[in-house]
Amino acid sequence: MNKIELKGNWNEKKGKLKQAYAILTDDDFLFDEGKKDEMLGRIQIKIGKTKEEFSKIMEEL
Repeated sequence: MNKIELKGNWNEKKGKLKQAYAILTDDDFLFDEGKKDEMLGRIQIKIGKTKEEFSKIMEEL
């Protein structure tokens, strides 16, 4: 998977993801320092997208 950068307004991106995928909760966006990739993988699996599809979604936000 391409590296997903959490730059820009992360709260805005979280909000857009939650609007697009009602299955996501605030708990899905929690992560410990250094475990960003784990959180992103959890979200990607929960919304049923491939790594490439999820990377594209994140880039478009």
